[in-house]
Amino acid sequence: MKKILIFIFLLVSSMMGLKSQESKKFGVPLIGEDSPSFQAQSTNGTISFPEDYTGKWKILFSHPKDFTPICTSDIMELAQMQDDFDKLNVKLVVVSGDLLDTHKEWKNVFEKLSYKDKAPVAINFPLVEDQNLFISKKYGMLHYPVPTQRDIRGVFIVDPANKIRALFLYPMEIGRNLVEIERTVIALQTHDSQHVLTPANWKPGDDVLIPYDMTKVDPNSYRISWFMFAKKAD
Repeated sequence: MKKILIFIFLLVSSMMGLKSQESKKFGVPLIGEDSPSFQAQSTNGTISFPEDYTGKWKILFSHPKDFTPICTSDIMELAQMQDDFDKLNVKLVVVSGDLLDTHKEWKNVFEKLSYKDKAPVAINFPLVEDQNLFISKKYGMLHYPVPTQRDIRGVFIVDPANKIRALFLYPMEIGRNLVEIERTVIALQTHDSQHVLTPANWKPGDDVLIPYDMTKVDPNSYRISWFMFAKKAD
């Protein structure tokens, strides 16, 4: 009996160790890391991410399954903002843990559906197949200790050099704030182009903060405190 208990203990410990290793192997890519690469089938054909979009900003949205109400609302709002993201040189990619044929059916619904009194629009961005969860694992979307598809609700903002610049993780019960995601892209682009910082609740057109070591060379800055300087955005 004692030997059986020891065997069971070792077996359980081994399984937990393997799960822990897998969790680390498929961790969420962090800010500054390379965006994990994948090739997959989509409603726009085969895509290689992020390589197909090198030189452009891109946003990867992940979803657990098709025909779920909150995810559908996310994509409907995203579809209405396609032109805004195009103007920002941003490519949109949507991953969902279902088959490509189901994606096509889902897309067909989108393009006929009126939502919030807005007319239906064509979905120009790809819906990517991830039925085997290969992409979801690469982006750390299977959250231990509950490794189910319900947690595949991430957003990854990737810059032209294919680096992760921001990420959002949402629970299954909460829809995404697409306006905030757009604002984050604009803030990142403002930082990169003007070498400035954006304060809390910043919106395009608001004043920006400047790094402390730039205060001596920027005649347009004004002082908020001895450690805090701001100026009008360019």
